[in-house]
Parts: sequence; C-alpha cells; structure tokens
Amino acid sequence: MLTIRSLFSLALLVTLASCSSADDPVAEREQAPESRRLVRIQLDVENPSASEGILEASGEAQRFPVGFGRLGLACAGTSFQDGLTPLGRFRVNAILSDSDFAMEADLVEQSGKTEAELKDSLFRNMSSIDFKGDGQSGEYGIGFISLTPLPPTDQPFQFNTYKGKFRWYSFAIHGTNDERRVGQSVTGGCINVNQDTLTTLLGTLQLGDEVVISSDSPCLP
Repeated sequence: MLTIRSLFSLALLVTLASCSSADDPVAEREQAPESRRLVRIQLDVENPSASEGILEASGEAQRFPVGFGRLGLACAGTSFQDGLTPLGRFRVNAILSDSDFAMEADLVEQSGKTEAELKDSLFRNMSSIDFKGDGQSGEYGIGFISLTPLPPTDQPFQFNTYKGKFRWYSFAIHGTNDERRVGQSVTGGCINVNQDTLTTLLGTLQLGDEVVISSDSPCLP
C-alpha cells in the first residue's frame, strides 16, 4: 500500500520527467546562439586581399572576400571618418535594396518620412548618386546594410541630401558596381562585398544582428 510519502515522491518524479528543454528557460538561452546570425570580418591592411568575412548562421559558417577603407582602419569607439573603416562591434539597424526594406523605428522617425516613402525611394535615390562625378552610379551594388556601433557612440550618421538625392549616410556593408574593388583598400570607409555575397547577406541578416570587425593591423585612434 502506498504511503503519503511514496505518493509525493512519485508525483515529483512524474513532474521532473515531463520537463523538456523547450520548457526550460535556461536551456532555451543556451540554444539561442545557434539561431542567431553573426558576421565576423577580419581586415589585413598589409595584404587587403587576405581580408575576409565569415557569416555564421544556422550552425554553418560561410567565408567571403571583403574590401575596406582606402585610408586604413580606425580604432573601436572612434567617430566614423571618410576613408577609414572602424573596428569594433556593430548592430544592423537598416537593410536596404530594391526588393528589401527594414529599418529601426527610431531611424524612420528621424527621416521625417513614412516607412512607405522610404521603402519606395530611399535605396533607389542612394543607388543613383554619382559619387565620383564620372557618370557612374550604383556604387552600393544591389544593397546597403547599415551598421551602428556597440556600445553607442556619437557618429555623423544622418539623413541628408547629397547631390540632390535624399539618402541615409552611415557606415555599412554594401555592394559595388566594380567587383574588382572587393579585396582592396579603396572604399570611403564601408565594407564592400561582391553581389553573390551581398545576396546571401540580404537574405540572411535581420535588424539587430551583430557584425564584429577586427584586425591585427594598426588602427588610428
């Protein structure tokens, strides 16, 4: 005959046996990193062609070539400057292309436009800018993945009008209209990638995902 003590022990065992990792917050937190997306970029000033990025997503790692700033590297925590690629941790705060639009709500509000207006025309405007004055546009390739530093620091990032075109000015990973530039130190400071890589990044990354940029080369403080 079961005693009260044995009945209590049996109930406790049944309760413990019914617990699974899906019901365990700690287990969920331990599993969460596998579902996160992370980009790691390693830059080499002495040999730019050796620079590469790694996309970590769904438990897999995909390597890809990258280009960076023509003036070298800026140390983590510095303000973005033309020609210098900053090191450090960054968060994706906007994803722009002809077919994709995602932007953090505070940036949409900062723009003074509606999300629909930005989705309709922002990347098209940015892509049409002839930065070099050589009659060539499309310097962002097929997309622009905007990055903001972690932790937050004062930056010159803003919506403005450049050469008559409304744009979002920020540090970013973007494409190029000349894939020979990938793997070189020639950009205005952003990370550039080829079209195949950018297609993958646009289809994988989401707002809030992190990008970590590092280097063994010297950086400017």
